Amino acid sequence: MSSGVEPETYREVERKLRVHALYRLPDLAGDAGPEQIVLAVARPPFVLTAEYFDTGDLRLARSGITLRRREGGDDAGWHLKLPTEEQSTRDEIRLPLDVRPRSRPAQPPAELLDLVLGVTRGVTVEPVATLRTDRTAHELMTADGRLVAELTDDSVSVLDAGRVAGKFRELEVESRDGTVDEIDAIVRYLVSSGAVAGGLPPKVVRALGPAATAAPDVVSPSGNVDEHDPAGAALQAHLARHTAALLRQDLRVRRRLPDSVHQLRVAARRLRSGLKVFAPLVDREWATSLAEELAWVAGELGQLRDREVLEERLLRDLAAIPSARPGYEDQGVPGLDVTDARDVAAAISVVRRAFEDEEIQAAASVDAALNSSRYLALLDSLVDAVHSPRLNELAVEPCSRVLPGLVADSWRKLARAVKRLDPQGPDEPWHAVRIRAKRARYAAEAVSGIFGKPARALAEDLENVTELLGDHQDSVIAARTVRRLAAGRRVTGTTGFVLGLLHELEREHARADRFAFAAVWADISDDRGRSRSWPGAHG
Repeated sequence: MSSGVEPETYREVERKLRVHALYRLPDLAGDAGPEQIVLAVARPPFVLTAEYFDTGDLRLARSGITLRRREGGDDAGWHLKLPTEEQSTRDEIRLPLDVRPRSRPAQPPAELLDLVLGVTRGVTVEPVATLRTDRTAHELMTADGRLVAELTDDSVSVLDAGRVAGKFRELEVESRDGTVDEIDAIVRYLVSSGAVAGGLPPKVVRALGPAATAAPDVVSPSGNVDEHDPAGAALQAHLARHTAALLRQDLRVRRRLPDSVHQLRVAARRLRSGLKVFAPLVDREWATSLAEELAWVAGELGQLRDREVLEERLLRDLAAIPSARPGYEDQGVPGLDVTDARDVAAAISVVRRAFEDEEIQAAASVDAALNSSRYLALLDSLVDAVHSPRLNELAVEPCSRVLPGLVADSWRKLARAVKRLDPQGPDEPWHAVRIRAKRARYAAEAVSGIFGKPARALAEDLENVTELLGDHQDSVIAARTVRRLAAGRRVTGTTGFVLGLLHELEREHARADRFAFAAVWADISDDRGRSRSWPGAHG
């Protein structure tokens, strides 16, 4: 249960250095000291005691995450440290010491545990280490009084049942108002005095030993599968790459970071498409079950993501209505003419009110899904799939023999669906083609590291197709939504007129996308395009 206290987030920029017990800190403000540092103020020594929490198999530590309860110092409290895209930084999320579950006082606050639920996958966290740190801190300042960094000299004792089980010492240089160059200059000066920089893990990781430095449950492959390798290895690499992406985005979604819902949904869709494209290599029932669960979570995420995109689109197009020209000028039909800005503003208000309510409901639905036992079971299944995919005898055949045909098959299914399209027909077949195009694109991307330029060229061609058909689908949904909003009870005649113009504008966007698609498809599917796309795809 949440405490109602809002966590505070800090971006840490720090460098760690290893030093021996007899190391002597040099004069930090002398003539030979770091450039620009003219004053080093030593604060009185103090003691920090921290209890660290993790799962029994150290899932947090292995993912670069630290969860602790610390007493002492000016930032005592619960701390969750999370990796960022920049290797030398971490985000620290803090809560006060008195925030903890009443029913389970030994557990960390739910607000922090919920953020890492995708990493722990519901496994209970427990105390794994207790450290006592004797710290001396030095504030490093410039001549104008700017606090560049804080240098801490830490003597760390690893405690076991109150007894000291091990000791080590380290320095930390943490930015306060300093630039990266200034921090690096301080580090270089310390290295010149005997400190060792680079690659030093967090204190608790050093205390826990090799088990804490092992790889996370899923690691995105760093190399490519070779065309002579078994075809199953390509599927396994695909599952690993996109499961790792899904787990990474899960953490970002829980933190409400930009574009995270979209990227999590993309990872789920790529995994599902891969299971369908590579279906001949795996147990059918296993793959179908996993694909169905991936479709479920993608659908749950879509409730929020689609509304975000749709609202942004409608507000953009409403703002453009006074000068919009739907494309009929060559036929003697003038552009739209809406001169009363108040009518447009009223229509904008209708859209905003509708989406505010729907967004709250959609966000609650996403939260419920990502915290459900069903979703956690899916994560466990994906981790298991990465390490032990249920392959069949065809999967042992080399990639060069098996995979080109699977990719070509996805292309042929797309091409057949395109032939059945009617430029003046209903919307549903166009959406079905978009799904086929995405599946073919993801298949080409999955083998691009194996087959190189031909696969990359096909993937690039299909990316253009999927982007165009995606815009078409957005226009279709936008038009349907506007029609629904215009039928609302509180919509007046003039506001309804503006919404009617918006409906026509969205339908015109869809029609334009259909004509644009015909040109793009002709370019990538005729004889000229064969050399740029997949061998045999047009056969």
